[in-house]
Amino acid sequence: MKNVIALVAIVASSLGLAACSENTTTTATTSDTMTLEQAVNENSARSAANLDRDVHRHPIETLEFFEVEPDMTVVEIWPGGGWYSEILAPYLKENGQFYAAHFAQSETRNYYVNSRKEYAQRVANDPAFDAVVMTEFAPGASNEIAPAGSADRVLTFRNLHNWYMGGGEDGVKEAFATFYKTLKPGGILGVVDHRLPEARPDTHMDSSGYMKQSLAVDAAEAAGFEFVGASEINANSEDTADYPRGVWTLPPTLGLGEEDLERYLEIGESDRFTLKFKKPESSS
Repeated sequence: MKNVIALVAIVASSLGLAACSENTTTTATTSDTMTLEQAVNENSARSAANLDRDVHRHPIETLEFFEVEPDMTVVEIWPGGGWYSEILAPYLKENGQFYAAHFAQSETRNYYVNSRKEYAQRVANDPAFDAVVMTEFAPGASNEIAPAGSADRVLTFRNLHNWYMGGGEDGVKEAFATFYKTLKPGGILGVVDHRLPEARPDTHMDSSGYMKQSLAVDAAEAAGFEFVGASEINANSEDTADYPRGVWTLPPTLGLGEEDLERYLEIGESDRFTLKFKKPESSS
């Protein structure tokens, strides 16, 4: 009888340990952070149309180049419809903090007003976005895109040309000064934009949507950043940057409609520079 009781005790103990082990495993799985690959490739928040553009925008390689980690505080500047936000919001949700510095509420132009409104509705209604903090940004304005000195990364995708067309080089410098203030010492600024060949006249930046890489580097350094490096992740050697409607001639806009459509589809999206800058560790 004693042997039977002992056997029952051993079995019960084993079952208890198994249950404890199972609970521990479940907890660990629940707390696991989404990997970048999962955020890009296995993420229900991403639309099919946005997934189709990965071949042109290389989100995994781009975010790896900018050294974005899931426990960081990240600010995306002018996220528009949320192409990168669909990746960053779920990726940072559990252990990081994501700020979406959208168009200013004072904007009256229809595109800006509607884009901000639609993004705000998604933050309010999409569980993947429910931890997103919406702020606003305009070059030269006093808007706080995130608390000063709080961000590990500030990222801007295809926006510099807008600031340049609105305020020249000073508009870009004002933007970079805001990003510098927002980043922690050692924080990184990641910049992607349509690239204008350096040999072209500066006037080609006035309305084409293309920017010279050298101007972006000069403006960042004027704000106090150190230039870390450039990547050709988003390069496209087929893009000649000389089209009737500027960069908007190419996909995804296809501004000429059916005119020479096959030609522009074959070229694909624009040639883009991808630049990484650092706020010096010694800065205050």
